[in-house]
Amino acid sequence: MRISCPHCADRDRREFTYYGAAIYLERPDPDAGLEAWDAYLHLRDNPAGVTRDLWYHDPCGTWVEVTRDTLTHAVHATRAVAPVAPARQGDKA
Repeated sequence: MRISCPHCADRDRREFTYYGAAIYLERPDPDAGLEAWDAYLHLRDNPAGVTRDLWYHDPCGTWVEVTRDTLTHAVHATRAVAPVAPARQGDKA
């Protein structure tokens, strides 16, 4: 699968780290029961079809929202959702 990084153009999927669905999960209160914490940490939908996921492009440090089809592996759209991370000390320019 190829993913288009908004800063680096098309790249192989292995340059990215998958971080899950691009949805907001409401964190339970600290004193919520075990069932609430179990659901928050472990239960996720696994839809067939078009999804929006968060991926991190490791070489340039960009967070990317990817709209893709889980059945065909087609990537329909990408967009940066955070600015490029600043260069770390020791990184090559």
